[in-house]
Amino acid sequence: MSAEKKDETTQRGGSPADPAAVTADEPNGPPPWLLRAFLLAAATVAGLVAGFWVLQKLQGLLTVLLVSLFLAFAIEPAVNWLARRGMRRGPATGLVFLALIALVIAFGWTLGKLLVDQVTTLVQNAPEYVDQVVDWINHTFNSELSGTDIEKYATDWSSSLEGYLTGLAGNVWGIGTAALGAIFQGLGILLFTYYFAADGPHFRHAVCSLLPPRRQRHVLRAWDIAVAKTGGYIFSRGLLALIATLAHYIALRVLDVPSAFALALWVGVVSQFIPTVGTYLAGALPVIVALVHSPTTALWILGFILLYQQFENYVLQPRITATTLNMHPAVAFGAVLAGAALLGPTGALLAIPVTATVQAFSSAYIRRYDVQQDIHVDRPQPRRPHRKWLSRLGNRLSSTHTPPTP
Repeated sequence: MSAEKKDETTQRGGSPADPAAVTADEPNGPPPWLLRAFLLAAATVAGLVAGFWVLQKLQGLLTVLLVSLFLAFAIEPAVNWLARRGMRRGPATGLVFLALIALVIAFGWTLGKLLVDQVTTLVQNAPEYVDQVVDWINHTFNSELSGTDIEKYATDWSSSLEGYLTGLAGNVWGIGTAALGAIFQGLGILLFTYYFAADGPHFRHAVCSLLPPRRQRHVLRAWDIAVAKTGGYIFSRGLLALIATLAHYIALRVLDVPSAFALALWVGVVSQFIPTVGTYLAGALPVIVALVHSPTTALWILGFILLYQQFENYVLQPRITATTLNMHPAVAFGAVLAGAALLGPTGALLAIPVTATVQAFSSAYIRRYDVQQDIHVDRPQPRRPHRKWLSRLGNRLSSTHTPPTP
């Protein structure tokens, strides 16, 4: 066989006739999956960036929907109660809305009348108050302050306040735009709340129709828990507000503080429906009003508010919220702080019912065990050889070394 035929036969059989030629035929580029992986990673990053951008732009709308859903959960028990008695859900929701709007208007009217009365009293008695303050400062600090000095300070403060108000009036366009936006946002919340409450069963059916039957049961259960916890939260807070209003009204009437009902209503509502700082805001106004009339009365009011808060925190609130929220105070406080950090005042208001809903939903699927209180862990004792084991070992050794009997 010639050399050419051997080379041809060797190449056909698969043996490399020329290593350089074989190396040249091998692919030197990147693997084909690398480009697809790179494109997938780039698309994922672009989708995340676009999603965050959309969420940032729609933050106001999402906040409106979240508040509306919370309010719809809050009024749904009342709407369901009216619907079970033959009223259609649309008129029932409208009736509940009218009752709530009437309560808000009455609350604002009462506090507005209180503000007007106190400002009028303060303006009429301003010279007398100034003389009393001057005498108290001179007697306490051994100074020689006069009414002329107070008038000079008041003139300086009024000039500063006038400049501030002038600058504020120059930005009237921005203030008007913000007020108009707040009005439209409030109307949007009312509109979405009405639709969520009136069409609650249809909305729930539409959401569950997108899920398989196995998941629908969990969604319906979570929905019922959210409605129960939110309604229970509003009911418990309303009951605590009513008790606080009655208690503070009696105390203010006994101490002869003017506008006792308005102040008591302020304390009851603000202390219960504004988380964390509501107690301090609620107690500050009665103390200030009482301080204008008598410092001794203001001290008595402050003492009563502190004692009532302790009574409410340790006696009333645990008993009333035991069946509605069943949440530890530390967990509630942490939830309020977390909600305020995420969504500001709106998050602080929604934090407690949302946390109670999550806690109740998780407790339905997490199994818990009873802790045995009579278990005592003793210190490990050093191991000692057992006597029976030693006796058996001795018997074996003795039987081994004992000579057989003849």
